[in-house]
Amino acid sequence: MCFMNNGHKKVGIMGGTFNPIHNGHLRLAECALVSFSLDEVLFIPSGISWLKAGQDIPKSNIRCEMTALAIEGNSRFKMSRIEAQRQGNSYSYETILALKNQNPLQDYYFIMGADSLVNLENWKCPDILLRECVILAAVREDVDRKLLEKQIDHLKDQFVCDIRLLSMPRFDISSTMIRRLVSEGRDIRDYVPRKVVQYIDEKHLYRQS
Repeated sequence: MCFMNNGHKKVGIMGGTFNPIHNGHLRLAECALVSFSLDEVLFIPSGISWLKAGQDIPKSNIRCEMTALAIEGNSRFKMSRIEAQRQGNSYSYETILALKNQNPLQDYYFIMGADSLVNLENWKCPDILLRECVILAAVREDVDRKLLEKQIDHLKDQFVCDIRLLSMPRFDISSTMIRRLVSEGRDIRDYVPRKVVQYIDEKHLYRQS
């Protein structure tokens, strides 16, 4: 589906565990905001993610609080607890349907990494997600675009969809790396917003037992 210039508000969706949220997430959101002239980006911390079942993940309210702290001061960054408050497993297609029902005059742009694009057919009801929002697939400078374009062509053959590539500079930051650094007692101030660093310290998150 290609959204036309219909006067609707253009909202980017940044979903994820955010365990913890870091500067890479914020840079990706800002890049999408600028590159596709979005009106705002909505950060949606996951509730119970079926893709990460069995992992030791802080409760959703903790991850929501870190996300809220990270986006403070940017009026075009918002946060929703729509998945954190949902009972049971959290599926992206359900979130998009709920948001569109609540806000029929908003168009949604779902931001994901290129690796997720490759696995998108394994998601729950990918046809609904692809039909209801534009997909912005973040691709780093060192990634083979031809392979991604081949995957996009495949998805377009299988589904009604509008998929666009979002060019991103390379930055090697991950939540896994942040958790490891904290567990080792190392400094994370270069990778995580200051207020989130303080929150992690105050709550003693990611420390070794």
